[in-house]
Amino acid sequence: MFPKIIKLILAIAFFLYGGYEFYESYIGNGIFLTLLSSMMVLLYFKNEMIFLAFLRLRKQDFQGTERWLNKIKSPERSLVRKQQGYFYYLHGIIQSQNNLTTAEKHFKKAIQLGLTMTHDLAMAKMSLAGIMMQKRRKREATALLAEAKKLDKHGMLTDQVKIMQQQMKRI
Repeated sequence: MFPKIIKLILAIAFFLYGGYEFYESYIGNGIFLTLLSSMMVLLYFKNEMIFLAFLRLRKQDFQGTERWLNKIKSPERSLVRKQQGYFYYLHGIIQSQNNLTTAEKHFKKAIQLGLTMTHDLAMAKMSLAGIMMQKRRKREATALLAEAKKLDKHGMLTDQVKIMQQQMKRI
């Protein structure tokens, strides 16, 4: 919604004015402004549009997810590197429903930019492996599936990995 530099400027301004309010013995105002500045810092690292897109994705509303993502005009300028990774990750999930070539491009870009959570990275690599399997590129799919299995520390994707490995044996 706001460019990232404006979020930082607002956070600094709220924090400094909150300090001034503490100095003037207006403790309630100081606490409120300090909390407001910490919220601006949080929004610097967690983009609100991506957060709302994730909420839509949890409800399996792909059109709503795409609508929220389309509100981000230039992700290279307005998002931090990890947020750009999630931006392309979400686009990859949406595009994997109908266009595998663009989904592959988005997943590769998301992996290149990096994702914060390892299970998200594992999911991106597993989805990319599924796309490679459908395109009959078995060697790349096997490598990506092995990387996804390594990244899945909590065992959330073990069933999907086993199913994909069984399908790969048939190719």
